[in-house]
Amino acid sequence: MPTQEHEALVHLFRNSPNLAPKLMRDTLGVELPAHSDVKIACADLTEVQPTEYRADLVLSLSNGEPAYGLIVEIQLSMDARKRFVWPAYVASLRARWRCPVCLLVVCADSAVARWAAKPIQLGCKNLFAPQILGPDVVPEILDAVDAEMDPELAVLSAMAHGHDADVAKAARIAALAQGVSSGLDDDRSKLYLDLVINSVSEAVRKELAKTMLPFKYEYQSDFAKHYVAEGLTQGRVALITRLLAARFGSLSDAVRGKIAASTIEELDAIGDRLLTAASLQEALAPKS
Repeated sequence: MPTQEHEALVHLFRNSPNLAPKLMRDTLGVELPAHSDVKIACADLTEVQPTEYRADLVLSLSNGEPAYGLIVEIQLSMDARKRFVWPAYVASLRARWRCPVCLLVVCADSAVARWAAKPIQLGCKNLFAPQILGPDVVPEILDAVDAEMDPELAVLSAMAHGHDADVAKAARIAALAQGVSSGLDDDRSKLYLDLVINSVSEAVRKELAKTMLPFKYEYQSDFAKHYVAEGLTQGRVALITRLLAARFGSLSDAVRGKIAASTIEELDAIGDRLLTAASLQEALAPKS
């Protein structure tokens, strides 16, 4: 299941289609063809074959017709399966658009970036190597004008450098990202504020709290609230399931399904009842 960070990063690049080409050109030194437009394209890369291939984001750099395809993949952990499907993404889009195609893998962790950068052996001496954007190469946005000109890059910079050993510098990057985010439309503003505060270290968060945000942060966007609530519910389901099994023995699939479908409030009530309940049924349902 995609995580909040994964989906939020997809939104970040989707909200600013020029961000990925800009990073490719200015940060990674990739020469891109002259183009007048960057458009978001369909991310479904499935062909006639039954296997479905769906990328996180597909961009078309065009002059009327596609001149360059850019596939953006957000990779937060090592996943061996991706090293088989990534070449398929590129080959499928290249055959469809009949133009050069590149895969940009965005990694929030340096170790994942090193893993993703390893060339992929295709056989017959053919190699495939994606472009990698790891946290170490994301620009540090320390100037207010730069942050104002490119809010998405400012937020990405705060996410990449939020755990920097130089707490003052990391806090400045985060503060600039928060500042420009607050002036955006409501949906982007709330999402980006959540992204920034959720990505920085505890030390940076305390530094920010002195002037900007309360230390106990309340998520602003419906997007973040959904994922936080979902994570809390899943954790509570796992805990209640373990406690019931320890108290009353093996649980049936029906019981497990009932627990999984419960709200946090219902799960808390079950947790309270199981302390004194004489049976599994009494723990699951209040006395009428």
